[in-house]
Amino acid sequence: MSLPNPDPTRWKALALLCAAQFIVILDTSIIGVALPAIQADLGFTDDGLSWIFNAYVIAFGGLLLLGGKLADVFGARRVFLAGFGLLSAASLVAGLADSQSMLLAGRALQGVGAALIAPAALSILMRLFGARPAELGRAFGFWGASAAAGGTAGVFLGGVITEWMSWTWTFLVNVPLGLAVLAIGPAVLRAIPGTRGKIGLMDSALVTGAIVAAVYAIVTGEQVGWLVPQTLSLLGGAVGLLALFLTIQAMSRSPLLPLRLFRAPGVAAGNLVMALLGAAWIPLWFFLNLYLQSALNLSAFGSGLALLPMTLVIMVFMVKLTGPLIVRFGVKPVMVTGLLAMSGALGLLATIPADGTYLASVLPASLIAALGMSLAYIPVTMISMGGVAPEGTGLASGLINTTYQVGSALGLAVMVSIAASQLAGAPHEAVDALSGYRAAFFGAAIVGLLASAIALVFVRGNGRVTKVAIG
Repeated sequence: MSLPNPDPTRWKALALLCAAQFIVILDTSIIGVALPAIQADLGFTDDGLSWIFNAYVIAFGGLLLLGGKLADVFGARRVFLAGFGLLSAASLVAGLADSQSMLLAGRALQGVGAALIAPAALSILMRLFGARPAELGRAFGFWGASAAAGGTAGVFLGGVITEWMSWTWTFLVNVPLGLAVLAIGPAVLRAIPGTRGKIGLMDSALVTGAIVAAVYAIVTGEQVGWLVPQTLSLLGGAVGLLALFLTIQAMSRSPLLPLRLFRAPGVAAGNLVMALLGAAWIPLWFFLNLYLQSALNLSAFGSGLALLPMTLVIMVFMVKLTGPLIVRFGVKPVMVTGLLAMSGALGLLATIPADGTYLASVLPASLIAALGMSLAYIPVTMISMGGVAPEGTGLASGLINTTYQVGSALGLAVMVSIAASQLAGAPHEAVDALSGYRAAFFGAAIVGLLASAIALVFVRGNGRVTKVAIG
């Protein structure tokens, strides 16, 4: 799966690709602690405020397949750089926004840019390192660590920027970063020729529409009711759009998502596990941050500091530990162990006490969760990509990124609804909130267990990629 000759600049290229992954994941989390300030300035309602997050995630998750297809057709480097150009411009729009509509438009365009960047970057990585297992394992280690670092750094930097600068800089920070990537990219990324094929804009619109309908139904279901016409019609519409999409893919001569891709070893099982991994991990991060600020009374800056140990564990373990464990035990055992560790950590958090402390109640469970993520993320990605032909790596990377983002969005929506259901009718707000956090952690633990069971049953043997070394 590599270019014919080893690229002498491949490690510099990897550094740039990891920076891109860091920025894309950073954008999903950096605005979290800035939301109250944005609400005060632009007058968002509580319901409307959630769409600052949703506008990005839905555009990102809904267009990743299209981004992967574009990378295959027009060349991964070209699409990667175009994505950063769009992300930089969209960040400028969002940072200068003086109205709700302008901010939401900027956020959605940020998601479109990210949807071009992520699959193209992973496609380039697979082309550079795919035929050299030891290097591929090490590259994946840095890739996974940069994603983890981006998620937690977003919380930390969001707190610093909001507290000491202005919420607008949570968006404007992308502009110089994007311009730096655009300046460096042509020098370190080798051009990869594209292949002919139909783009599939209508197909992509169907996927995006299905995701929008499903997320909106889940987000609003707790407020308007689950059995009312609005919720049922939205969920039915999401299922219908997805069914139409799959029907078109089966009948089309040039589909956006060739269903034969799922016949490649590990693709179907790997993507399902990846979706469930996102559905467990993002609620863990989201509700843990809420607990730190509301129950332990940490500031946004303090909460970011409290989450740094998780990031450090993920970064170090992905780079130094996961690969050797895969070499010794195989991909599947390491993946299942990681998923079980994450589920156990979520189970511990589901019993978190009202009078808990950071050192006793949060740190041990968060480190176990970080270990679990370190062990699970790389094997799941390898399983999902390992059996795909070189000309399909862009699409396969778009698919694996899509399943993670969609799983994250739907998982968070479900856990938010579960937590909200615990708030009705109890006399003490603080106790209610803690009960909601516990319920969300417990629900995410069940999702993690389901992911481990699917990996155990449906991933064949020890996985397709077994000879990998990291570090």
